[in-house]
Amino acid sequence: MIVLGAGPAGLLLGNLLLAAGVDCVVLERSAEADVRTRARAGFLAANTVRILDRHGLGDGLHRSGRTHSLCEFRTGDGRFRLDYGSLGRGERHTVYPQQELVGDLLTEYTGRGGRIRFGTEALAVRDADGVRPSVTVRGPDGRPGRWQGRYVAGCDGRHGAARRSLPPGAVRRHHRDHGISWLGLLAEAPPSLDAVGYAVHPAGFAGHMARTADITRYYLQCPRGTAPDDWSEDRIWAELELRMRGPLRRGALIQRTVVDLESDVLEPLRHGSLFLAGDAASLLSPSAAKGANLAVLEAELLARALTDDLLHGDSEGLDAYSARCLARIRRAQDFSQWMIRLLHDLPENSSQHHIRRPCLETLRTSRAEQDWFAEQYVGV
Repeated sequence: MIVLGAGPAGLLLGNLLLAAGVDCVVLERSAEADVRTRARAGFLAANTVRILDRHGLGDGLHRSGRTHSLCEFRTGDGRFRLDYGSLGRGERHTVYPQQELVGDLLTEYTGRGGRIRFGTEALAVRDADGVRPSVTVRGPDGRPGRWQGRYVAGCDGRHGAARRSLPPGAVRRHHRDHGISWLGLLAEAPPSLDAVGYAVHPAGFAGHMARTADITRYYLQCPRGTAPDDWSEDRIWAELELRMRGPLRRGALIQRTVVDLESDVLEPLRHGSLFLAGDAASLLSPSAAKGANLAVLEAELLARALTDDLLHGDSEGLDAYSARCLARIRRAQDFSQWMIRLLHDLPENSSQHHIRRPCLETLRTSRAEQDWFAEQYVGV
């Protein structure tokens, strides 16, 4: 079994296959140090925590993560808070930076003898429509190589070899560009709120998400085409405080990225012996924090299906894998798009222009809407 990519999906899949006695190898383009330190999302859903606990992989998040269930909306009409942990099903997020989760999974995998090849770039998946697919690679020394197995799991992202290797017509791509861009910022500064902050402002959206006691994630809506370094630190903090409608605890900006809000889903998530999971399967906007949580859910479903097939000759799980995942992806996609409409002051010529304000007011006043929000916000 060949697993492409050492993110949450690939490493969880590797751990679960290893525990089941299935021989596998993980191929990762980056160096180990980069894998352990690349900052990504940090909100783990309750079901994600249950999956990790079910397989004995949750010690790190219980030791260093913290539960969270409060969000605050700031608009021109005022502010309101939702304790979503007391609404809906009463479930909470666990705030645990993704690089920490990846580090935990990597340490567990290698500690139990799991095989991983860092600095190994997958170039193409060959013969996926047969029973002996292979992956051509470029090794750390630049020399070509080839791995062969019964199945290949593409957990290597939207631009990885798994997606690139799909032949024309093998899958349908459902892509939508929402026409909105965010400047993603990691600030070496303590959180300014005890809640996730969502600010709707005529100048654009701003978001506040605590990561640790000393690190805060911010998002700032920016014009399409903005480069990460186009705005000075002073301008960024001034815009954040304007849109958040209040002073913030400032610090050095240690990471900047520009995120174009898109959804990009493939259907089906299988081509012969090649299966897709994580960002290779679907990319949703970060507006609802679903990416890593979907990756974990998909990895568990795929690990169970592969184990049943390889060890017991039962292919039912593999045959149903795509449909089971896509049902969750579509639900997450719908909520992500709802959040985009809720948080952004869309152009006057948009059919959604007059919907945002009533939606916020209903969310503020309706218990039924709040229960629905809580269930969708935490669930996958």
